Amino acid sequence: MITERPPREATLRGLLHGAGFRRLLTVRLLSQLSDGVFQASLANYAIFSPEHQSSPADIAVALAVVTLPFSVVGPFSGVLLDRWRRRQVLLMGNLARFGLCLAAVALILGGAPRWSFYTAALLMMALNRFILSGLSASLPRVVAPADLVTANAVSPTLGTVAAAGGAGLGFLVGVAVPSGSGAEALTVLLSALLYLSAALAAQWIGPDELGPAHRAALPSLREALATAWHDLLAGLRHLVRDCRPAAHALAAVTLARFCYGMLTVMVLMLSRYTFNSAEDTAGGLATLGLAVAMSAAGFGLAAVISPWCTRRLGLAGWMTVCLAGAAVFVPALGLPFREGPAMIAALLLGVVTQGTKICADTLVQESVEDEFRGRVFAIYDVLVNVAFVGAAGAAALVLPLNGRSAPVVLALSALYALGALLYFRAARRT
Repeated sequence: MITERPPREATLRGLLHGAGFRRLLTVRLLSQLSDGVFQASLANYAIFSPEHQSSPADIAVALAVVTLPFSVVGPFSGVLLDRWRRRQVLLMGNLARFGLCLAAVALILGGAPRWSFYTAALLMMALNRFILSGLSASLPRVVAPADLVTANAVSPTLGTVAAAGGAGLGFLVGVAVPSGSGAEALTVLLSALLYLSAALAAQWIGPDELGPAHRAALPSLREALATAWHDLLAGLRHLVRDCRPAAHALAAVTLARFCYGMLTVMVLMLSRYTFNSAEDTAGGLATLGLAVAMSAAGFGLAAVISPWCTRRLGLAGWMTVCLAGAAVFVPALGLPFREGPAMIAALLLGVVTQGTKICADTLVQESVEDEFRGRVFAIYDVLVNVAFVGAAGAAALVLPLNGRSAPVVLALSALYALGALLYFRAARRT
């Protein structure tokens, strides 16, 4: 029997009474709303172009562009987040993304090669993970420790919903505006304006309000890079030696992200080639937009039920239920390969994916000391994003063009079940 001390109940209204939390949440929502718009422009450009028949390999490349920089930048971002004022990271990072978006608009309108747009996207996504790590590391600075579960249910979840809403907005632009460079440039320009608004919102936060608490003298970039590997290893040793519950949670959420990545590629291919004809790119975008909306609804539902579930099951118990539930509904709803059941599966995947993230975030924040927290969140990001890119690569090898593969669905179900069993046993031991 897993027993944990339940956190004190908090409400969204109570959290919003805190000016620090309210301002940090505003920055997150504006940042991730723009992330969604920009990623939709990338999908329109790389996957749903009517002039190009996309394959699982093409989707894997696009997902690698979105995700892989996180793994490269992650270790260094953690070191800097433990030294630099995190409020300045949020401000300058969003201003830099505003400038990169304007450069991307110029590249699209100028008819530049596709690789140049991908280069801008790589830089954008590298900054994106840097900022998201800063947002997560800053959260314990603006809420009480007893409110962290609810804050983690509300803040990252609303950010994910905002990103999904931004993606839906971007897809809507792609459907409403005739395909071509004009529609893609308009979508990127919209994301630029939202990034600028996020930077302006960050200015309302005090320069030292987000920590870190014991910030060393600001090192030069060369000094920071020279010590990055040593500091990252120190964070890893702290995680493995002193924070076993957090380490087990990170392993579980990494497995869940791998499965989610495989299912993401499958839904993309089904949306374009199975649920719609290959020539109907607008229909494919609309179907994918619906799947994104259903997942967003699942994320929101996870935010509502996770505090209640963790009070009754504990953090480890709720994470186990999420993984075990996915093992059941993924084959039940996925094997028919029909649009209706697939949309229900997208809703439930949103619940379990965000539910595991809420638990993992809380365990990391509760058990990791502030001076290590930035580095541990960087390790967290590396793990989940390498898993996501690896899943996209695996999907490119095993999925057919139309996305229909019963063996893949059954294998993912078995992987979810194995993860639930192993995590439950590890949590009981600790």
